[in-house]
Amino acid sequence: MELNNPHATPAADCLAGLAATPDGLTAPEAARRLAEHGPNRLPEVQGRGPVVRFLRQFHNVLIYVLIGAAVVTGALQHWIDTGVILAVVLANAIIGFIQEGKAEAAMAAIRGMLAPRAAVLRDGHRVSVDGADLVPGDIVLLEAGDKVPADLRVIEARGLAAQEAILTGESVPVEKGQTPVAADAALGDRRSMLWSGTLVTQGTARGLVVATGQATEIGRIGGLLAGVEQLTTPLVAQIDHFARWLSFLILLVAGLLLVWGYYVVHMPFADLFMAVVGVAVAAIPEGLPAVMTITLAIGVQAMARRNAIVRRLPAIEAIGSVSVICTDKTGTLTRNEMVVAAAETPDGSFAIAGEGYAPEGAITPAGDLAALAQAAALCNDAALHCKEGVWTVEGDPMEGALLAFAGKVGGDYAAHRLDAIPFDSRHRFMAVLTDGPKGRLTHVKGAPERVLRMCGGIDMHRWHDQAEALARRGLRVLALAERAEPGDGIDAKALEGGLTFLGLVGLIDPPRPEAITAVAECRAAGIRVKMITGDHAGTAAAIAAQIGLANPHRVLTGADLDKLDDAQLALEVTDVDIFARTSPEHKLRLVTALQAHGLSVAMTGDGVNDAPALKRADAGIAMGLKGSEAAKEAADLVLADDNFASIAAAVREGRTVYDNLKKVIGWTLPTNAGESMVVVLALLAGMALPVTAVQILWINLITGITLGLALAFEPTETGTMSRPPRPRNAPILSGGLVWQVVLIATLFLAATFGIFTYAIGQGYSLALAQTMAMNMLVVLEIFNLFFIRNMHGTSLTWEAVKGTKVVWAVVIAVTAAQFAVTYLPPFQAVLGTRPVPLMDGLLIVAIGAAFFALIEIEKQIRLGLRR
Repeated sequence: MELNNPHATPAADCLAGLAATPDGLTAPEAARRLAEHGPNRLPEVQGRGPVVRFLRQFHNVLIYVLIGAAVVTGALQHWIDTGVILAVVLANAIIGFIQEGKAEAAMAAIRGMLAPRAAVLRDGHRVSVDGADLVPGDIVLLEAGDKVPADLRVIEARGLAAQEAILTGESVPVEKGQTPVAADAALGDRRSMLWSGTLVTQGTARGLVVATGQATEIGRIGGLLAGVEQLTTPLVAQIDHFARWLSFLILLVAGLLLVWGYYVVHMPFADLFMAVVGVAVAAIPEGLPAVMTITLAIGVQAMARRNAIVRRLPAIEAIGSVSVICTDKTGTLTRNEMVVAAAETPDGSFAIAGEGYAPEGAITPAGDLAALAQAAALCNDAALHCKEGVWTVEGDPMEGALLAFAGKVGGDYAAHRLDAIPFDSRHRFMAVLTDGPKGRLTHVKGAPERVLRMCGGIDMHRWHDQAEALARRGLRVLALAERAEPGDGIDAKALEGGLTFLGLVGLIDPPRPEAITAVAECRAAGIRVKMITGDHAGTAAAIAAQIGLANPHRVLTGADLDKLDDAQLALEVTDVDIFARTSPEHKLRLVTALQAHGLSVAMTGDGVNDAPALKRADAGIAMGLKGSEAAKEAADLVLADDNFASIAAAVREGRTVYDNLKKVIGWTLPTNAGESMVVVLALLAGMALPVTAVQILWINLITGITLGLALAFEPTETGTMSRPPRPRNAPILSGGLVWQVVLIATLFLAATFGIFTYAIGQGYSLALAQTMAMNMLVVLEIFNLFFIRNMHGTSLTWEAVKGTKVVWAVVIAVTAAQFAVTYLPPFQAVLGTRPVPLMDGLLIVAIGAAFFALIEIEKQIRLGLRR
């Protein structure tokens, strides 16, 4: 079943050629065609295979150093050293391979959560299906902001234009219509076609699916598929860059140490070479980028569990540092479950009872609302469905509430639609022309101030006051009007001043209880929440007071914003929390004005015109349920549930990820510096090494892949959302962190040399003294882990000691491994260890506890000075 040149074929012939109807396919026929044609999905980009991924683990400066060391020690016939080095290389590769696999799996899962959906006609009813389930012959419904899900032949269009730059390179949107074009027309000139992957920029359309999957134009080109996003962010790239250059510096220092030890101290080359290798291995933070990557992957998964889908990884850093959240009202701060609660007509005021979208509820007092209900039902693109006694809306929630209202009034409002002007934020009304029992009527609904200006013979001042009164009750207000239409299409010019006013309806959308809690949490975290809505100022202020915004009494409208220049807006924007009757263009100005104060801004959006503001914001957040595909593509985060509480949760997770990245750095750098300084100082002093090179390799192997990795799984610290946001450009390697590295490395050095000197002074053998020093280093690293877990509070609490399952699992594993290498003869032979007496073992632990107490007291002094 295939059409040749659908762009040159009349729409009716295309329908006939695909055995389709304007009302869409039946569900069984769609299932049959899906089995025949396969899913509407482009072939996946072939990822790196497991063998290639494993081999890439050896592409690392440290691994090259270790392999070179293995070759040299093998040539010197130090086979035990060679075996240990190769074991470290292999262990690093295996751990890296597993970590990378988990990270890529996390990103693949997130991509799956962003799979597009399409509105289609099935069995004559509008339904939403996965884009992959589209088949040739389906009728797809499109509006501004939608991504075209398959190659479509346009069969109905109203003011339609599409952005086709990804296919044609043409940067200007192309106007579309249903008229056939020449068979040999170029791709960019086929105005009767909409291509898969392009964006509808304006208007509405119905399109017939003529090609899916690989048969589409984008499928034929084949080079436009997006691969798995690389799991990195500017911060991780910065640390990766730092680690790489630090590695080169360490290698240079190691080379100089080799020259010093051989020519100045006259150490035997074999022993000296292994010691220098130990310094390099101890100092190079080889595991840092990998552990940071795993931290990011865990953060991505944690955000996804809280309904915040990360589209661009730098957003993880940005969302954790936001100081202002600019959010929509409807559906984000509110339930997005509209219900018509009041109506005002020239005949009087009416209260409408009922819950949700059920077309059931009393209207008091009794009155004639038939004309108003007819306008509500016909000027409407939504559909109501009842499943197992629960009424749900397919389409806009506000339009679903209007359908429920019409059902409560009662009556038959069936009519044939002839023409429509879709709602647009620029003209702020929708008009539909239908042919029914009462003749041809154009019904209009929209913002009261806009529709009232289009009506004749009314008391404008009175109805504006009525609209204001409804809005002050927290209701969203719509005006409805009608006009007898003589022609086959809507005369847009005749609408201005030519409408008959029918009445006002007030819709209520109560605040989400969880949004009230989330706003309070954001305010405690030093984050200002600002509401930017297209709704009435009174409605916005009423909802703002209910949810607890900081300043609900002052509102700036879009008209007010238009009167302010950029300098005046920058002065006003920090004090105002409610912006009503705004357009998407105002959002961009507000983001820019807030950023001019050095604030980090998160902005929500759902329409195609919101894309510039979402891109400009530090963290652009699109709505997953009501958002257009254009908004989702421009955003950094997508909210799966359109809930403000999910934004607050994403901020919390973003702060947690950033904290955990700092913890990983704060644990890795001082432990590496401490280990290497022990060996360097011994070499410069020409004394026996407190820890052998093989023992250094062992420490790096057993702690680097366990203790360091445990920090990636750290939960949110208590008080995370009571701290003010960090500055936008705060460096992760801050002065405080550098001081911490120096302090802890110095204490490592003192403790290790202290225990080594004590052992020699007791008359112990060099091997036992080195075993005690090795165990000292491991104990210090364990205590450092418990210290670094609480950067912003005390570690001297039961909760801190209790830790997490991951922390205790790795501590137990490391402790067991240390007992094994200290007391089991086979491991003693490999690492040159000796059994440590019980009292000396307790002394090592006591020194570790004293180290923990010192750094904890220093932290509390530092935190106290900041308050």
